[in-house]
Amino acid sequence: MSVREELLALIERKAGPADAGAGDATKMPDSWVFKDIDPERARHAAVLILFGRLDDVPAASQVPSVHEDLDVLFVTRADTLRKHAGQVAFPGGKIDPEDTDAIAAAVREAEEETGLDPSGVEILGALPEAELPITNFIVTPVLGWWHAPSDVFAVDPAESSTVFRAPVADLLDPANRVTAVVERDGSRFSAPAFDVEGGFIWGFTAIVLDRMFNDLGWTVPWDSTREVPVGVVRGKSS
Repeated sequence: MSVREELLALIERKAGPADAGAGDATKMPDSWVFKDIDPERARHAAVLILFGRLDDVPAASQVPSVHEDLDVLFVTRADTLRKHAGQVAFPGGKIDPEDTDAIAAAVREAEEETGLDPSGVEILGALPEAELPITNFIVTPVLGWWHAPSDVFAVDPAESSTVFRAPVADLLDPANRVTAVVERDGSRFSAPAFDVEGGFIWGFTAIVLDRMFNDLGWTVPWDSTREVPVGVVRGKSS
């Protein structure tokens, strides 16, 4: 089965009812819930999880992987942003009224943030919505296959500081897997994270990525006791 077929099969397995609402969104792990979501006031957003064939920058990992020729597109949020400043994320953002659906929003945001050519992206479908309680968003992860990669860059430095493609082999390498830990108001929160060339991936993005790799059966066993403390950005966490 090709990677594209694996991703399509994942979407089919995860597809929920067409009338699913905010109350049906996937929740964050219990160990990473700073506050409950308010479904009545929750806003909607979408992110594009874009897989493609590895570019000319090879993976650093020496661990054999059946997916060593793949990478995923990420952006690093600008340090000046009020929320999620400096964090690595999938391209994406709020669903605007003019967007026909979450998929359209994910593609639009990805183009605006990275300058990618949408004609080179095949949208495979969407995974179930996921809660992001700390900012009261319901987020739709959209899976894409980059069949004709184009140049990407940080289009607006006020929004994103860098754009990079992380090799899947590096993301799966146990040496790059850690547990991110936040100490806040006397409580301790933890969730899977990825420490790769390009950036430290934690919070919502890392949780979605970790769950997806688990669901695909790609995860390589790693030591979850390796902990890395992460700061709370302006009183907020992802």
